[in-house]
Amino acid sequence: MTDLAAPSADDFVAAFQIENQPVRGRVVRLGAAVDEILTRHDYPEPVANLLGEACALAALVGASLKFEGRLIVQAQGDGPVAFVVVDYDTEGALRGYCRYDADRVAEVSKGFARPGARTLLGDGVFIMTVDQGPDMDRYQGVTAIEGETLALCAEQYFAQSEQTPTRVRLAVGQVQTDAAPSWRAGGVILQNIAGDAARGETEDAWETAQALFQTLGEDELIDPTISAETLLWRLFHEDGVRVFEAKPLRAFCRCSHERIVSVLKSFPAEEREGMVEADGRIRVTCEYCSRVYDLSPEAVD
Repeated sequence: MTDLAAPSADDFVAAFQIENQPVRGRVVRLGAAVDEILTRHDYPEPVANLLGEACALAALVGASLKFEGRLIVQAQGDGPVAFVVVDYDTEGALRGYCRYDADRVAEVSKGFARPGARTLLGDGVFIMTVDQGPDMDRYQGVTAIEGETLALCAEQYFAQSEQTPTRVRLAVGQVQTDAAPSWRAGGVILQNIAGDAARGETEDAWETAQALFQTLGEDELIDPTISAETLLWRLFHEDGVRVFEAKPLRAFCRCSHERIVSVLKSFPAEEREGMVEADGRIRVTCEYCSRVYDLSPEAVD
């Protein structure tokens, strides 16, 4: 189990409950895992930030799944970033990538403010897909990209798809280490529990929790010297906060030699012949992890 009180604790997501209040949430801290995902590609800084936010968001939402499966968070539009996707599975594995136009990203990055999701993605959609395995239908929720951040897109998604009052805060940044700058990401999701006969009305408690949530700074979410436990205690110490067991997170890719061969075999022989390079080899690069698979045509045939 991750020690949430340790300032260096990273790469986990944990649920929490405000004591005696109808408000619950989850907190995520990402260090080496998100750094590995973002440094696999030479992303421009705004694109890396967008993908890092998507990683934190996928972990926050995916950790609520009560079954073995996957959550896919993606957004696509007509902006400089055509596509961002993160795949989270209930074992805590994360992978993700962005597809973008470098020249257009550079153009919108001029100025003092870092471009956010709306600027980078343009007009498009934000999608969450729940995959419960091959024997179950996928569930997919879609909403328009309207907020300048992925956090606002997620809040709109929950308001539209689940009618659950939800607040989300995400942060991504680089922290200088002894060796080199490394990427970090963090986030908190806060949700109101609906009132009922036993619980009564919950609006007042939710308003108070939101007011406290507004004081959360993005720098606190990625500061390696501030533990998650300290962060939550700063926010909700008046009522107290109970943190549950953490789930470890790691960077992981599902690509393999067998999967690549299987995909190549799905193409007609004529198309596979067109994939053969001048030296007689077929090379396939995984979009997620950038691993290059070097195959002979005979291995595919």
